[in-house]
Amino acid sequence: MAENVSFNEVPDSIRVPGIYIEIDPSKAVSGGAVMERRLLLVGQRLPAGTVAALQPVRLGSQAGDQASVAFGAGSQLHAMAAAARNANSYVDIWAIGVNDDAEGQAASGKVTLAGAPAANGTLCLYIGGTRVRVGVVAGDAVSAIATRLAAAIAADTSLPVVATVAAGAVTLTCRWKGETGNDLDLRLNYYDGEQTPAGLTVAIEAMGGGTANPDVAPVLDAIAGQQYYSIVCPFTDGSNLVALEEEMVERFGPMRTLTGHVFNAKVGNHAALTTWGNSRNSPHVSTLGLFDVPTAPWVVAAVWATVAESSGANDPARPFRSLVLPGVLPPPEKSRFDSPERNLMLYDGVSTFTVDSGGQVLIETIITNYQRNSFGLPDISLLRLETKWTADLVRFRFNTAVARDYPRHKLGDVAIPGQAYATVTTVRATLIAEAMKMATEDGLIEDIEGFKRDLLVKRSTQNPNRMNAVLTPNLVNQFDILAAAVQYRL
Repeated sequence: MAENVSFNEVPDSIRVPGIYIEIDPSKAVSGGAVMERRLLLVGQRLPAGTVAALQPVRLGSQAGDQASVAFGAGSQLHAMAAAARNANSYVDIWAIGVNDDAEGQAASGKVTLAGAPAANGTLCLYIGGTRVRVGVVAGDAVSAIATRLAAAIAADTSLPVVATVAAGAVTLTCRWKGETGNDLDLRLNYYDGEQTPAGLTVAIEAMGGGTANPDVAPVLDAIAGQQYYSIVCPFTDGSNLVALEEEMVERFGPMRTLTGHVFNAKVGNHAALTTWGNSRNSPHVSTLGLFDVPTAPWVVAAVWATVAESSGANDPARPFRSLVLPGVLPPPEKSRFDSPERNLMLYDGVSTFTVDSGGQVLIETIITNYQRNSFGLPDISLLRLETKWTADLVRFRFNTAVARDYPRHKLGDVAIPGQAYATVTTVRATLIAEAMKMATEDGLIEDIEGFKRDLLVKRSTQNPNRMNAVLTPNLVNQFDILAAAVQYRL
């Protein structure tokens, strides 16, 4: 060998005189590796969309306009894309559309007008949190008002419904089939100052009748081998959830390491949400509980995931608490869950939000659906999303450190200077050095002395080409609660 030095490109057999200097970048980067992360929006497309179903598309700065063309104006995916990009300009957002289930039914609702307006005014109807306004003149016939309302809805092609009118009633039909349309909120007069003109009565029949969500299995097949760190999927039916949970378990495992986490939102009152949450137990799904929230749940989920992804990519150990969800309309004060109710939700696998004095919706806590171990006992090991994402980043950092330092090395008990050798001692040193960076520079782990003490690295007795290790990083925690007693003196 050439002076007992391991070269990658300069052969020992060269006889032509010259100076041959290879460039070896393997030691160039000493800092922590940066994990590439992408967010995937899964949603229903419309036939007018120019991008075929099951084809992932990267969304740029004008994601709403792009998605409108790609997946159809007013489609579920159009709304999700626009909201996600509005929430953050820098997250790498992708989208994949699915067609309706051929056996499904579209949800529908109705707005019925009656009476006679006694004064001029404006009718304000909210459809999934988007306002549609129609001017009303005293003495207008309700049929004329209904016709104008239907026309105003038709004029906004971004709305998730189409409208038909008959005898003073406007029927709203979701643009796509499936259960999700049942959760589309319809209401009047959300903001202060909005009121129905005197003499005009409006009855709203809630959206309902939607059946059969698309199957997510083809989506999982379409993205096989591709990592999307955060995945927003609006379907919360049992069949789709099981498919997602099983896929994420495999992706999180050591053989594929394509970590993914699913975000969704569930609509219901407190009893319904806690009952539903208690029926799930996956550490790879997070569900935001919504009650009387005007904004469509698939839109809320897209915003929630984008905000979490942006923060988590910067520092997964930093709490998500108090981050704003842009564009999400809060429920009226009377409908907001109080602290004891939210506490119960957090014990039943459902994440929570709060509303500040300015009406902004804020993340309170993001937990996973995971609540019990395989013995059915309470388990908090993967309860918090910060914990899961921190553990995954720590795994990634150890992985890349070893891959960086030992790309093409021989395995032996004793290293030979100048040779590409890995030994128990050198690999142990690499792992400790990376742990030191994560403890002293990145704030991902603590108790580095405990890590050194408990670190186990040894050669396999079964496979001569294998080294085994047990790594015990102490993950940093989140400062959520200060409990104190004020013991005053008189």
